[in-house]
Amino acid sequence: MLKLNRLVKILLCCCMLGIFSGCASTQKRESTGEFIDDSVITTKVKAALFDELTLRSFKIEVKTYRGVVQLSGFVDSQDSVRKAGDVARGIKGVASVSNDLIIK
Repeated sequence: MLKLNRLVKILLCCCMLGIFSGCASTQKRESTGEFIDDSVITTKVKAALFDELTLRSFKIEVKTYRGVVQLSGFVDSQDSVRKAGDVARGIKGVASVSNDLIIK
């Protein structure tokens, strides 16, 4: 009985270790918390770009990975590219901005 009890405890610890390591981040994968933080940043950047009247008419894609915001899409001028980058940088939590907007 004592051996069975010890075996159950060891298996339970191994299962818990596996569950918690599944939520940890690696170099190529975000943790659950980082994913949620990036989702919040993406939403805030999209809202800020929509609130900017000069950028509202453009379809600007926003993706965030570990605080780095990537902007992609087409705009009409260099001023729009600069303005979108400035708006994204102004959001709390943004580490840097990769501005891949194309002037069309």
